[in-house]
Amino acid sequence: MKKRIVILGGVAAGMSAAAKARRTDSDAIIEVYTSEEFISYGACGLPYFLSGVIPSYEKLIARTPPFFAQQNIQVFLNHKGLAINSQELTLQVLDHESNLEKKVSFDALVIATGARPIIPPLPGIEAANIFTLKTIPDALRIKDYIRRFQPRNAVIVGGGYIGLEVAEAFIQLGLKTTIIELAPQVAPNLDADLAQLIEQELLQHGVEVKTGHKVLAFEGEERVTRVITDQGPLPADLVLLAIGVTPNSEIAETAGIKLGPKQAILTDNQQRTNLPYIFAAGDCATVYHRLYQGPAYIPLGTTANKQGRVAGTNAAGGQLQFVGVLGTGIAKILNLEVARTGLSTREATQLNLDFNTTVIKSRTRAAYYPESTPITIKLLWQEENRRLIGGQIVGGPGSGKRIDVIATAISAGMSVDEFRQLDLAYAPPFAPVWDPLLIAANQAD
Repeated sequence: MKKRIVILGGVAAGMSAAAKARRTDSDAIIEVYTSEEFISYGACGLPYFLSGVIPSYEKLIARTPPFFAQQNIQVFLNHKGLAINSQELTLQVLDHESNLEKKVSFDALVIATGARPIIPPLPGIEAANIFTLKTIPDALRIKDYIRRFQPRNAVIVGGGYIGLEVAEAFIQLGLKTTIIELAPQVAPNLDADLAQLIEQELLQHGVEVKTGHKVLAFEGEERVTRVITDQGPLPADLVLLAIGVTPNSEIAETAGIKLGPKQAILTDNQQRTNLPYIFAAGDCATVYHRLYQGPAYIPLGTTANKQGRVAGTNAAGGQLQFVGVLGTGIAKILNLEVARTGLSTREATQLNLDFNTTVIKSRTRAAYYPESTPITIKLLWQEENRRLIGGQIVGGPGSGKRIDVIATAISAGMSVDEFRQLDLAYAPPFAPVWDPLLIAANQAD
């Protein structure tokens, strides 16, 4: 009898699970139910679609339902999951187009419901010109609003990666842009000394940065005209909320599935939940952090794709494990490349680790080579064994992807002394004769 695999969610994790399940079991019945109208798209590209760097949203779509139909994977768009019955092994879904409910049976279920933007319950939050950016329709609404109303003052609430990337897009569109961040710095997942470099870059491009400000309300009739903070009002005719996301885990919790950090679905290294035959992957699920040595909530597209692959394999009867993450991330912010991996000093302190840090400034290329730009690198290592536990990079073009070398070294358990012996490539167009990574490691010595 053919195995019936049902997947709830159709973006990164969901479609990765579907594709890998098909490669694992060529005969299985595979169905995907998603509440969205698009599948398998690169949400990380949405800020660049807003700015016009990417001319059409179609460029962000990797695969379509007809493509998956050719692999005998049936995709049901605009279908919302309502309830999971773990005893009957059924999923209750609502077809938004017909407004009809139906019960779908499964032998294995993969929950890949993703996450949704956090929307604080503040006065005026329902105004028509307050937006979030998580899906293609979100981006289309923002672009349509800018085209129709030609706003002049944009306020971004939140100074994380998404807020900073959208600030770049708004500047390119000619909007006077202000970032409001409750924390004392932008990029709260970086250390303050490197985050300061990002703030300087924003200020140089005309972005107003209001750190340590708390949003209290939004004023206006149908549309916001002012954002009220605890330190005064700010003019606004477009507001973007970018204060983080929360996992869509309610359907799992109601079914008796255990949750972990940030209310994300708790999974093991095979993406299994505590209930038999039910898996979870992507932004709705926890991930094992290799340095925390426990579950964490770090919603990233790279992780979603990897977890989806593991969940799809195991749902189809295979055996695959996900070894975990280091929280490696990268972003382009105006003329800067920003990256981090492993632990920040705040995280290392919370874990009660005895550690040291070093910070160096260098150049991305040979100083005499055209377009050589500054780069700042910070390394963290444990005191007792000198093992690398973290790295952060802020610099010009050619800086950011060096973070992958640090992530590889941490994954391999390298000490800072072993790290400085690495045989890294050199040519003037790519690096100084002493790569900045090696300079940082030598400084640590």
